[in-house]
Amino acid sequence: MQNYHDTEWGVPVRDSRALWEKLILDGFQAGLSWRTILLKREAFREAFDGFVPDRIAEYGEADIERLLGNAGIVRSRMKIRATIQNARAYVSMHKNGEDFSAFVWKAVTDQSLIGDGTGLATRSAVGDHLSKELKKRGFSFVGPVIVHAWLQATGVINDHEAQCFRRDKHVTV
Repeated sequence: MQNYHDTEWGVPVRDSRALWEKLILDGFQAGLSWRTILLKREAFREAFDGFVPDRIAEYGEADIERLLGNAGIVRSRMKIRATIQNARAYVSMHKNGEDFSAFVWKAVTDQSLIGDGTGLATRSAVGDHLSKELKKRGFSFVGPVIVHAWLQATGVINDHEAQCFRRDKHVTV
């Protein structure tokens, strides 16, 4: 967990596919510990074809059953279906000329928002807004709490605590 915090969490992500992968993983994390998801992250990547949305958008019932049989991932039919739906929404955005990263970063005028330094927030105005916008585009399992956590994890919102060495670091990946 320390390594994840020190090298990934809160580091601004600009790559559309990487942003999408983290959104999906944050959805799988709902109701579980982040540690559980981190330990299964490579199994998720393998099971979901490297989180390539174009591939996942083509999944059907046989793929859902295959994933439900994979002990290496979180086996939730609802979350698996949401992943497929979200891949289709992502692909649709792309086909309509809307870049996922630009869509996300536009919500914060292309600059990380700085949190209050307490690390206690579970929702934000930008998270509420993006949750609604994602749903309008066909995404599911993207409620305001999940979206806020995702924005924190991807550095769209810099919510490192005030004394954290990462708070003033703005390295983009």
